[in-house]
Amino acid sequence: MGFPLTRNSLIAGVRSTDRELRQRAFAALVTAYWKPVYKYFRVRWRASPEDAQDLTQGFFTEVLEKGAFDGYDPDRARFRTYLRTCLDGFVANERRAARRLKRGGGAALLSLDFLDAEGELRRQEPAADTDLDAYFQREWVRHVFGLAVTAFERECAASGKTGYFALFKRYDVDGPAANASLSYETLAREFGLPVTQVTNHLAWARRAFRRVVLAMLADLTCSEEEFRAVVREVLGVDGP
Repeated sequence: MGFPLTRNSLIAGVRSTDRELRQRAFAALVTAYWKPVYKYFRVRWRASPEDAQDLTQGFFTEVLEKGAFDGYDPDRARFRTYLRTCLDGFVANERRAARRLKRGGGAALLSLDFLDAEGELRRQEPAADTDLDAYFQREWVRHVFGLAVTAFERECAASGKTGYFALFKRYDVDGPAANASLSYETLAREFGLPVTQVTNHLAWARRAFRRVVLAMLADLTCSEEEFRAVVREVLGVDGP
């Protein structure tokens, strides 16, 4: 299967004058980036969990209300590189003002699972000498991969292929970490299927999952070069 043409849908959508389109694109952008942003505030700026939550809420609110991404030029940098620059500038401004960001009387503006993000951070706390650029990139890739798995699970459930997803998750998502020696024969016994059917189900699931990932990344990148580079990061494959 070939690579789809890159679309600037989310970035262009966030900058659109159409309020409905802007809101939809903003929601999708937040979904794709909020967790790496939160972790970056915690690690790079040593923010407390409470301050990192406020900063994450405040940053994305500023994106929507003040057009923080209006100056982005995809010909000059990858979006994630630009985003990191925006994050650093935002925190620096907040700290120069010597105040914590509390919009709406402290009410949460975005519904985000910060407890989940904090739990991940504690289980995988980076070393003190971690390359922060590489860390942000890696966390974004991890987050997007998780979103794609969730989207694929929903797609399989809707099409009556929950068994396909269960095999895919057991072998390709959980398997390498839980059991490096996991075999198709073992899966066949676990799921009560012939080995040939395990092989066919996994082949279908991998093709379908790749399609889900490519569609997601096409929305989240802003040039063909960036798209292909991110596909290599997430899927470990080069373009045709």
